[in-house]
Parts: sequence; C-alpha cells; structure tokens
Amino acid sequence: MRAETTTDIEIVYTVIYTAIAFLLMTVAVLIFVYYSRKKIIQKEIEKKDLEITYQKSMLNATILVQENERKRIARDLHDDISSKLSIISLNSHLLTSNNLSDEETKEITTNIIDVTAKVLDSTRRIAHDLLPPILEEFGLHAAIEELCSAFTNGDTIAILYKNPANQSFFDSIEVEKHLHIYRILQELINNSIRHGKATQIQITFATIEEEKKCVYIDNGIGFDTEELKTRKGLGLKNIESRVNFVNGTLKISSSIGKGIHVVLNFK
Repeated sequence: MRAETTTDIEIVYTVIYTAIAFLLMTVAVLIFVYYSRKKIIQKEIEKKDLEITYQKSMLNATILVQENERKRIARDLHDDISSKLSIISLNSHLLTSNNLSDEETKEITTNIIDVTAKVLDSTRRIAHDLLPPILEEFGLHAAIEELCSAFTNGDTIAILYKNPANQSFFDSIEVEKHLHIYRILQELINNSIRHGKATQIQITFATIEEEKKCVYIDNGIGFDTEELKTRKGLGLKNIESRVNFVNGTLKISSSIGKGIHVVLNFK
C-alpha cells in the first residue's frame, strides 16, 4: 500500500514537472516569437524610414535641379536675349533720327539684322535645352545620335552609340520616359567629359533576359565608389531621380584611373 502511494506521488510530481516544463517552454517560445516579431517590425520600420528618406532626397534633388534650370533660363533670358533686344531697340530708335546719311542708316540696319539673328540663335538654343525638337519629331534614337554627335569633337572626344534595334527598341517604352532617358545620358556624358576627362565613351542599348538595358562606359579618370555613398553631387542626384521616373535601377562601378561603368535597367 505504501509502495502504491509513493508511485502515485512520483506520477503526480512527474505530471507537475512536465506541466511546468511545458509551461516554461511555451513562455520561452512566446517570448522568442514576441521579440523576433518585434525585431522584424523594427527592421521594416527602419526600411520604410530609409525609403522615405531616400524619396525625400530624390524629391529635393529634383526640386534643386528644376530651380537651377529655372535660374539658368532666367539668366539666359536676361543676360543674352534681353540685352540683345535692348540693342535692337536702341538702334531702331536711332533710325528715327533726322539727317542720317545713307551710310549711317545702312550701318544701323545691318547691326539690327545681325543682333536679331543672334537673338534667334539664342532662342533656339534655350528651346532646344528645354526639349530637343528632334526628340519629338524623330524619336529617342535620333535624339541620342544627335546628342552623341554634338559632344563628339574630332580626335579629342569619340562617342560610340550602339542600338541594333534603333527606334524600335524604345517603342515599347512610354513616350513620357524618353526625355528622362535622354537627360540621363546627357548628364552622364557631361560628367564624363567635364569631371572624368574622358576621351572615349561607349553607349549600348540591348535587351538581355527580357530586360532593357543601357550600358555606359568611359575611359576617364574614374573615382572611388565608396566616396559616392556619402558624397553625391547634384548631377548624380538628378540622374537617380530620373531613373526613378522610368522605374529603373542604376548600378555604377568605377575605380581611380579605370573610368566608369554604368548599367541602367528600365522598363
């Protein structure tokens, strides 16, 4: 009888210890799940914060680019066109003067014609900078060809543009994105020549694994990409903001003395 009682007590203790162990394990699992979930949520919050910060940075860069563009246009209008129109106005007023000789009249008229021609050239340049006419009339392929031709300078700068599909490569891309792609290339070429001191540039458009790509390579002085992470100029921020507009991704590889290699993926 005593042995049965001892066995019953042992069973009770076993059940109690098992229940306590199970309870402790359950609590431990719940604590683990809670802190794991909390950590995941914290990571998600940090990720969202980074995305918001990045979007704000891109928005600020876009605003800065727009403001600089407006200032440049205002400066061109004031310093270039406005000053030339003042000259035309002054010369036109001189033509109303009495007792002008034929030679003086001819000189003033010639001056008005010359300055007017310069105003027309400046107006075309400003309009071209805002929206290249060739882009609307003949498409992105022709606009890029003209862009490369404009920057090419004899033996000093050579730009090789490859696009086997020509304009048909861009036909499936929304027209609204064409200007952004054009501006991205314009900014890259400008940076390669002004800052990278490049003499050779290669631009290649191709479809690889059903994804449209633009590969941009130059032979410039290059730079340390680690510095790029902490110090981005307005030009690069402008490029990144335009890459966002075309729903693309941008990968930049470079090192000192080895030029730059850029891959733009877009839809």
